[in-house]
Amino acid sequence: MNRRYRKTVIAGNWKMNKTLSETKTFVDELKPLLGKPKWCEVVLCVPYVNIPAAVRMLKDCRVAVGAENCHYESHGAYTGEVSAEMLKEAGVKYVIIGHSERRQYYNETDFAVNKKVHAALEAGLYPIVCVGESLEQRELGVTMDLIAYQVKAALSGVPADKMRHVVIAYEPLWAIGTGKTATAEQAGEVCEAIRTVIRKLYGARVARSVTIQYGGSMNAKNAAELLAQPDVDGGLIGGASLKAPDFVEIVNAANQE
Repeated sequence: MNRRYRKTVIAGNWKMNKTLSETKTFVDELKPLLGKPKWCEVVLCVPYVNIPAAVRMLKDCRVAVGAENCHYESHGAYTGEVSAEMLKEAGVKYVIIGHSERRQYYNETDFAVNKKVHAALEAGLYPIVCVGESLEQRELGVTMDLIAYQVKAALSGVPADKMRHVVIAYEPLWAIGTGKTATAEQAGEVCEAIRTVIRKLYGARVARSVTIQYGGSMNAKNAAELLAQPDVDGGLIGGASLKAPDFVEIVNAANQE
């Protein structure tokens, strides 16, 4: 982490978990444990149906509400989809875009990811843009080339003055939901490479201001080591964000002076 130039963001991604009643139980447990984090921003990205309740229940504490996806159009005949404008009006601040599960299960392309990034920024949301490689791609030695392509594709057409609203999340596919985690050195190396790509696109001042998260089985035990890497500015947390005590431990690791 480098708080001199950029903010630290710990974001929970609940995926398709927790009903409304379970969300209330979680928030009731979270609040007394969390306190008021001083050094990092805390985000909970929840299922669409939980957003209004989460916004209402978290309004008196320092936790922003995020969504797990959005459509790239502002309105239209897209049954079952939700626009960035709808999310913004509901009280959402962040939105996850291009998560590997969206890419894998719903064939989300880099082109679609880029359109969603633009839609989110136009609506005033902060996109958390996910990039990452499979185990096969890592073993082939193409990780850095692939990540560079994904970053460039996602940010195509995004002006420099909008980059302060963009978060990049490096999530190696082989470390999502598997219990495997990239070593701190592996995570730091790729996050540094992401910042290098941004530097080439936008210059050094913009690059050092962009928050880059690690997402891939970050948990209470390994968070501090991962966050000690200079280019790892937070985490996109999956399973560990579903239990309030575990999530708070990760926040505390990021909140050290």
